[in-house]
Amino acid sequence: MNISTSAPRTPSVIFDLDGTLVDSEPNYYEAGRRTLAQYGITGFSWEEHTQFIGIGTRETLETLRARYALDAPVDELLAVKNGHYLELVRTSTTVFPEMRAFAELLRSAGHPIAVASGSSRSAIEAALTSTGLDALLPLYVSAEDIGRGKPEPDVFLAAARLLGTDPADCVVIEDAGPGVEAARRAGMRCVAVPYDEDAAGDGSAYDHAGLIFRGGQREFDARAAYEWVTSGS
Repeated sequence: MNISTSAPRTPSVIFDLDGTLVDSEPNYYEAGRRTLAQYGITGFSWEEHTQFIGIGTRETLETLRARYALDAPVDELLAVKNGHYLELVRTSTTVFPEMRAFAELLRSAGHPIAVASGSSRSAIEAALTSTGLDALLPLYVSAEDIGRGKPEPDVFLAAARLLGTDPADCVVIEDAGPGVEAARRAGMRCVAVPYDEDAAGDGSAYDHAGLIFRGGQREFDARAAYEWVTSGS
């Protein structure tokens, strides 16, 4: 009988960025509001914005362009919104403290870690740099590089390739239903920390997560999450 003596593989951890590591949703809402106002659309509300939490910027603008019958090409809208967002992110982005502690814990324990986001590369870089997270998380993948955003699994699979890790050995940290679904399609375990707690009821996409903190960031515990990640549950 052959008995393997190899050490268990160290899980890699892939973080979503917006709403998971950093509280950037207010900035994205304001950037979207300013963009629509620039094209004559007023009254864009926070409630409307929440429909797009977890959806990539391109996909969001494709929907809004159709909804409001805008003539501007999506690439133009992307450039305008990205410009507004970059102005905001460099001065008013905050990191969720317990999530920073979690990333520090993973890094110190030798886990490969990266960011996978539906935001543009420039937006990801600005958020990481302005908050100092770039020192902890220098590796990142943008849906801008891949072509398809969440709930498609492409951005998470690209992050696994970047880390040189099999998808089955990856754990995703997500705040939104589309991201949880993307992790499921990628064949990765998932920790869900809902940004919108009301969206995390029974029967939602969050049910696919292996571990869920239904109270969101106010309930998230770095040590508990770490123990789950390393347990292989």
